[in-house]
Amino acid sequence: MITCIGDFIAASHFSTRELPMFSCPVPAGFPSPADDQLDAPFDLTQLLFRNPASTFLARVSGDSMTGAGIQPGDLVAVDRALRPGHGSIVVAVVEGEHTLKRLQLRAGQPWLVAENPRYPPLPVSRDMGLVVWGVVTHVIHSLSGNGTGAGRR
Repeated sequence: MITCIGDFIAASHFSTRELPMFSCPVPAGFPSPADDQLDAPFDLTQLLFRNPASTFLARVSGDSMTGAGIQPGDLVAVDRALRPGHGSIVVAVVEGEHTLKRLQLRAGQPWLVAENPRYPPLPVSRDMGLVVWGVVTHVIHSLSGNGTGAGRR
């Protein structure tokens, strides 16, 4: 299945939500003594939406971007104010359809490249009407299988 984008939700529809933040990083290596100190509240919307007026959330369907850590059911933050470049993960419109792919420029020609070997790269010709709709800045997914994404093992 080709990865597609579902409904878009404008970032400007979100209110500021501050969350508690630990004052020390959580080690992913050897365990260390717990630090129960909380830092100043953290506003997740400021992290996800640097340009709130031009940033949207979209739900992902399909598996063509799993190699980039983007799973079916994930939410992606898409910023329309950012300029796409070689290697950017973008929401593109090709022949009237939204798709999520990595943008590559090869000899001046744009290609949309999946991050799943099951899907071949797509060279985009002028007559295909490529429009890069926005650049993906963040991916949000659930590790428990109970949230936005499908169950993961």
